[in-house]
Amino acid sequence: MMVWARLQADVNCNLRRGAWYRLIKAQGLAAVVDVKGTPVAVVRAFLQMSTSPPRKWTVVPRPRNVPRSLDIGEHYAVCPACRDRVPLRGRPTRMMCGRCSVEFAIDWEEHYLIQ
Repeated sequence: MMVWARLQADVNCNLRRGAWYRLIKAQGLAAVVDVKGTPVAVVRAFLQMSTSPPRKWTVVPRPRNVPRSLDIGEHYAVCPACRDRVPLRGRPTRMMCGRCSVEFAIDWEEHYLIQ
């Protein structure tokens, strides 16, 4: 059975916030996820895991360490298929990914990394 994982903590650890990755291994306090064919070790407590693949854009609040000069707005969306980050304009209910050309609903009801 394939398991998916994404960050559930606002930490810098070589994973994109809001992006889902295939879980390779989870044992004890450690986990390993597949990032573009490369295994990346992550503290297991930092991850949210799911047995179903992602099907909606994740809305991510602007990280604190992103320079204001970078025009991504207060929130951006992460594609569930290719992990591309897209600035959000307005409050659309669905969006086509410019990178992978797949349309998904946007999960406005989820409160991802909101403190």
